[in-house]
Amino acid sequence: MPRLALAGLLVALIAVAIVLLGANAAHAVPTPVPTPTGPTGPGAGGGGITVDINGPNGTPSAAILTLVGITVLSVAPALLLMMSSFTKIFVVLAITRNALALPSIPPNQVLAGLALFLSLFIMSPVLVDINNTAVQPYLAGHIDFTAAVHAAEGPLRGFMAAHTREEDIALMTRAAGRPNPDSIKAVPMLTLIPAFMISELRAAFIIGFVIFVPFLVIDMVVSAALMSMGMMMLPPVMISLPFKILLFVLVDGWGLIITSLITSYRGGG
Repeated sequence: MPRLALAGLLVALIAVAIVLLGANAAHAVPTPVPTPTGPTGPGAGGGGITVDINGPNGTPSAAILTLVGITVLSVAPALLLMMSSFTKIFVVLAITRNALALPSIPPNQVLAGLALFLSLFIMSPVLVDINNTAVQPYLAGHIDFTAAVHAAEGPLRGFMAAHTREEDIALMTRAAGRPNPDSIKAVPMLTLIPAFMISELRAAFIIGFVIFVPFLVIDMVVSAALMSMGMMMLPPVMISLPFKILLFVLVDGWGLIITSLITSYRGGG
């Protein structure tokens, strides 16, 4: 009996050893590695990366409209100063304030706001043309962004050309070393914009000179009166200021200045 038990135990141990060796051999079988292939070209798989800036109906996507809107807002101050009537109106209003001997009344914020809304009023026909010829066709998907920019350039060019002197265009053309253009349509925008600014500043200073003359006369009369009375220690500005304000109110000075500015643009100069 002990021999049989010992033989059975040896047989069981041999069987367990055979099973363990078979399991280890099965786990040791290497897994075949696939052979790597080279990268395929963009057209090999029939796909590729495409960027579509338009929506499903050919209209610009919301992301593109947002990007364009942010870009326009970032350059809006430069466009407002260089390609509209804002500069001329603001300079005239500032000269009027200085002629009244009121350096801070009205404040700059008030003058800038008045100049802004007067510029929108004066340039409303130009803005309507830009909206009809460039913005709406672009939003509808009829034209692309480049065509929209060229379409918007036409009304702005017409506005600036109507209020720019030929002498200023010739000055900027010579400064740029370019040949004389055959017509106003052949003038590049990089030449037309500074020429328009020079013309606007010239017109603003002419209007400012006309505004300064009556107030200068009041200052001279008051100064002469104070000198004749021997009141040389009394500042003439303190005495002339009420008379200036009274004259400006009686003649409706703000109304005359604003009417003159609007009329100057309607007259084409």
